[in-house]
Amino acid sequence: MNPTFKNVLAVVAGIIIGSIVNMGIIMISGSIIPPPEGGDITTMEGLKSTMHLFEPKHFLFPFLAHALGTLVGAFVAAKIAATRKQLMALLIGVFFLIGGSISISMLDGPMWFNALDLLMAYIPMAYLGWMFANK
Repeated sequence: MNPTFKNVLAVVAGIIIGSIVNMGIIMISGSIIPPPEGGDITTMEGLKSTMHLFEPKHFLFPFLAHALGTLVGAFVAAKIAATRKQLMALLIGVFFLIGGSISISMLDGPMWFNALDLLMAYIPMAYLGWMFANK
């Protein structure tokens, strides 16, 4: 198989599988840590209007979803890639970092969570995914 094609396939697979992990964690989070009373978190508008009711515990699963989705996606990309495995893993981190930045710009979350999410959930997890795939 052509190495360039295999690398593109690796990144696409990493994005898809990382997104599945991310959404899976988000979908189960409400059953483990219920949303605040009276909050509608089923739509972006509802989530934005409910954000002020969130306690720190409500941010645990979004962070885990972002971090683990990126970690798994980067791992998959690095495992599948033919060459430049670290770059393919970091591309997954950049992709999810862009998505996280867009999400933060649409929601009015607390600054501590925004900083933690952007600084720790994407590029460091992509690097870690590459390291795990390298072993």
